[in-house]
Amino acid sequence: MIDKKIVILGSGNIGLSLAKGLVKAQISNPSQITLTRRNLAALQPQLDAGFKTSNQNFDAVKEADIVIIAVLPQQLNKLLEEIKPGINIENQLFISVISGVSCADIRKQLDADIQIVRAMPNTAIAIGQSMTCLATDNASAENLNLVKSMFDTVGVSIEINEELMTAATALCACGIAFFLRSIRAASQGGTEIGFHAHDALKMAAQTAKGAADLLLQLASHPEQEIDKVTSPKGCTIAGLNEMEHNGFSSAMIKGIKVSAVKAGELYKED
Repeated sequence: MIDKKIVILGSGNIGLSLAKGLVKAQISNPSQITLTRRNLAALQPQLDAGFKTSNQNFDAVKEADIVIIAVLPQQLNKLLEEIKPGINIENQLFISVISGVSCADIRKQLDADIQIVRAMPNTAIAIGQSMTCLATDNASAENLNLVKSMFDTVGVSIEINEELMTAATALCACGIAFFLRSIRAASQGGTEIGFHAHDALKMAAQTAKGAADLLLQLASHPEQEIDKVTSPKGCTIAGLNEMEHNGFSSAMIKGIKVSAVKAGELYKED
């Protein structure tokens, strides 16, 4: 349990997933977390669950020990101007989950030498299965370990160089959608070959989960596991080759590259 007051500025999908994940992992009590959003009515279910809610970012930040910034990149500068008079350089730790925005960018806008850690979780944080990448250019080892301990309880986290954070957005955050789309495609294939849609989806999802666990639990390589299920003139290699002929791997690689480029441009867009 972290005995600190946390404010999440921008309680959309990621912000809410983070709050729910921290509570589910018993890192924080709902009463320790303040969620902000312009439309307070949208946060009524969270208020009913014990979270604090507010549409006043300045007031919420003044009371916080940890400030988590989770707005859209295009909304960041306006938000920082709003909270600027309320920050406490000595006692507050900032965490940013915004794509394409460096630690230096935020300090420059605030004109304050705050300690800040960038974190890039994904929406699986809500069920304790996030892949979160962390980076900082000035946070103390103690604060970095604090942030890592928070995210380790809602998934797996690793520290990376800050220049790779935009790439991490594409691979891990956008990647949730990419893998979900591949599972959806597999389930549609299952329906076409005879299964009811709900059965096909369950079969595809569990098969994907099993494939991922093979790599994670055995520290194996995909090709090593693929070799175990492909036999000469068999049905698996026939299916794999047909997918490759139609650009399966190439499409995934290109999609990740395009997402990384786009993520790096979001903060520059109005």
